[in-house]
Amino acid sequence: MTVSKQPAIASPRIAPSQPESNFAPRLSHRRRVRVDSRQVWLAIATLTLITVLAFASPAFAHHPFGGTTPQTGLAGLLSGLGHPVIGADHFVFVLVGGLLSALLGRPAAVTGAFLLATLAGVGLHLMALDLPALELTISLSVLLLGTLVAWGRTLSLWPVLVVTTAAGLFRGYAYGEAIVGAEPTPLLGYLLGLTVIQGAIALGTYFVIGKHLPSVPRLSQIRAAGFIACGAGAAFLSGVVLG
Repeated sequence: MTVSKQPAIASPRIAPSQPESNFAPRLSHRRRVRVDSRQVWLAIATLTLITVLAFASPAFAHHPFGGTTPQTGLAGLLSGLGHPVIGADHFVFVLVGGLLSALLGRPAAVTGAFLLATLAGVGLHLMALDLPALELTISLSVLLLGTLVAWGRTLSLWPVLVVTTAAGLFRGYAYGEAIVGAEPTPLLGYLLGLTVIQGAIALGTYFVIGKHLPSVPRLSQIRAAGFIACGAGAAFLSGVVLG
């Protein structure tokens, strides 16, 4: 009698349990968020200083040389260089414009549109045309651009250009107050100073972020700066609304 041999059924192999240490690489891939206390205190100090400046002087009242009209080309140039710097609202806005350029990767387009709109706004003021709600719009523009930067999402170029152009038009109108009644030579010096200093601030911000910040934390740093700009914009807006 022949006995047929059935093939042995291989029992399923149970993989040995991995030691707990093998899970360490998985846990190490989790993103850890570390908050530097020095950055927090720096942000608080910055917002405090900007708030004091916002309540101390309105956006429309920043005039180099004590509000006197420049009489020479050099005086016009220095006035144009100083106006966007001594006004905290103007300075913060130009910085945020550089941050927005870093998000889009289009510094020439964003900065160029803003600078051209600024010159057009100065021209509107010299032609004695009025823009409504000037100080309110200037303060809102800081808050709006800060919100776009803090959002940190990929933005389309054209909506950003519309916002920056409109904001530049109103800011240029405010800049024009310092040069009303000036002769052509100081006027040209003033416009040159405005263009150079604002372009330097915006493009400088873009290149510092692009060259000196590592690629991984870059977005988080830009968004953090956007939140600071939102706080500054809210302070400027409060200064205008509350007088």
